[in-house]
Amino acid sequence: MRKALLAACAVALLAPTVRAEVTKVEVKSRAAIGESGYEKVAGTVHFALDPKHARNRVIVDLDKALVNAQGRVEFSSDFYLLRPVDAARANGVALLEVSNRGRKGLIGTFSRGPGNVDPSTDADLGDGFLTHQGYTLAWVGWQFDVRPEGGLLTMNAPTARNTSLVVRAELTPNDRGPSMTVADFAGYPPSDVSGPDTQLTVRTEQYGAMQTVERAAYEVKGNTLTMKNGFEPGKIYTLAYRTADPAIAGVGLAAYRDFAAWLKHGGTGDVSPRVKHTYAWGSSQSGRFLRTYLYYGFNADEKDRLVLDGVMAHIAGAARLSINERSATPNALAMFAATGFPYADRATTDPISGRTEGLLENERAKAHQPKVFYTNSAVEYWGGGRSAALVHVSPDGETDLPLPDNVRAYFLTGTQHSPSRFPSRMTQGQQPENPVEYNYTLRALVTAMDGWVRSGKMPPASQYPRLSDGTLVPVGQVKFPAIPGVASPRTVPAQRIHDRPIPFLVPQVDADGNELAGVRTAEIGVPVATYTGWNFRSPSIGGTNLLVSLMGSAVPFAQTAKTKSPGDPRATIEERYASESAYMAAATSTADKLVAGGYLLNGDVAYVLKRAQDHWANVHARVVPTGTTAVR
Repeated sequence: MRKALLAACAVALLAPTVRAEVTKVEVKSRAAIGESGYEKVAGTVHFALDPKHARNRVIVDLDKALVNAQGRVEFSSDFYLLRPVDAARANGVALLEVSNRGRKGLIGTFSRGPGNVDPSTDADLGDGFLTHQGYTLAWVGWQFDVRPEGGLLTMNAPTARNTSLVVRAELTPNDRGPSMTVADFAGYPPSDVSGPDTQLTVRTEQYGAMQTVERAAYEVKGNTLTMKNGFEPGKIYTLAYRTADPAIAGVGLAAYRDFAAWLKHGGTGDVSPRVKHTYAWGSSQSGRFLRTYLYYGFNADEKDRLVLDGVMAHIAGAARLSINERSATPNALAMFAATGFPYADRATTDPISGRTEGLLENERAKAHQPKVFYTNSAVEYWGGGRSAALVHVSPDGETDLPLPDNVRAYFLTGTQHSPSRFPSRMTQGQQPENPVEYNYTLRALVTAMDGWVRSGKMPPASQYPRLSDGTLVPVGQVKFPAIPGVASPRTVPAQRIHDRPIPFLVPQVDADGNELAGVRTAEIGVPVATYTGWNFRSPSIGGTNLLVSLMGSAVPFAQTAKTKSPGDPRATIEERYASESAYMAAATSTADKLVAGGYLLNGDVAYVLKRAQDHWANVHARVVPTGTTAVR
């Protein structure tokens, strides 16, 4: 009976819909997942966009695409659904992740699962945090330059016909190897590598003078750059070349919009989940995608309906994504290159360009605003070109800005972009990576978003550093202690736009170097180390004056006075905590306060306290393993 039902549903999904934006949903596979009561459905979704529609005209170069007989631009994307087989088990909410480089991270982030791109067993669903609640989990390809391999989600984008342009990308090698694949150029084959637009420059400082590399010193084949005498590690290279008939990257924004609208509204003849609410989740690159999506007004579909009810833009800072522009490079991780005005949701005036608008307060976006959570680690304040302080500070850096009523901001105190493996490891930085865990905070926040949207329950109060109380300061005023062997972060340069610096504001710290404001977990409230959002490059990979991209530090406290380095101003472990029981009592008290504030679920307290115990055991074992850095 069940097999017959699934087969009937598959046929229905293949039927064309009456919607203009989604023209067909083509199922290529579907299967039950263990005994979970969930099924996975994968296939291709076909779109058709009217390039003259007011909601689509904002897409750069859409007018240069081939159109069908109805005057519409056709393209397609991969899609993937996890949903309850029994519709009665569904909670009526689709959690639609913006895939980061084609991957699926929802289950790993929220359900403590292994993060498989194609879940097939009960174990692949982690602890069931999302699936036990009946969420429909959804993904759609939006990125034109993701290769269709290994279960990654991609998009078959239209091209800008008879168009030629120059693309640029940065890379900083870690060794003297001869070749590097430039991931930013995956979707841009060079049209003439021997032409005058093929250029390579190199510099040693973030904003240092660029030197042109002689053409005879390197070769370009596809998106691979080869230096005949090898790269110089730690130096910043910029490669440029010309490409022809490039993909129209901005249609990825419409693909996400129209797939989300299909989830909510469906169409005659299909079996879309027909959920009542859609929440978006995007982390890092994908969080910047969501800020870009909101800014350009894509949260209204072609029928002028609200698409996303809630948006969780994670570790995006004040940045947007290189997507709705010519020579877009959505994969780009170049340091200090992602932020651009407007930074805040409310309309402000940019002192550099003179423009006045906001991310949400502009003509495209203001009428269709979802409920929004911004969550940022310390890395987004310190580096990576994300300037997170400008989400809640005026663009001149002088005044705290009130957040709109539909927006909350949460600073994840003392964390790095993505938590490192535990115990902390020495990898590419001068200090061990930062392992402070924040996923338990995210579990509480997705629960809060659900309550806010579906029942109007107000979410936890925003927690972030402010100028008004001194918890946010210019980088030169941060009171980071002088710790032997640790470089001062006050040397990190401010980001520049059009060769003018923008405000560089960072969280103020206590005497240990730990940040004062934000959601302070037990690992920060009862610390065994100094945890930062920055880490300078190791001498082994060169460029010791530069930050490791997206990495923080963990600088351990000495265990006893005998093991303390001369000149270290920080108290030892034995001076802080009389015993393990005293340490655990303080961690328990911190966890209880987080639960009371809505920043931690009561059911996750045991996990948090287990991590505290692991910290204590690690400190007393004095184990600091080495290994490779986690993928970001």
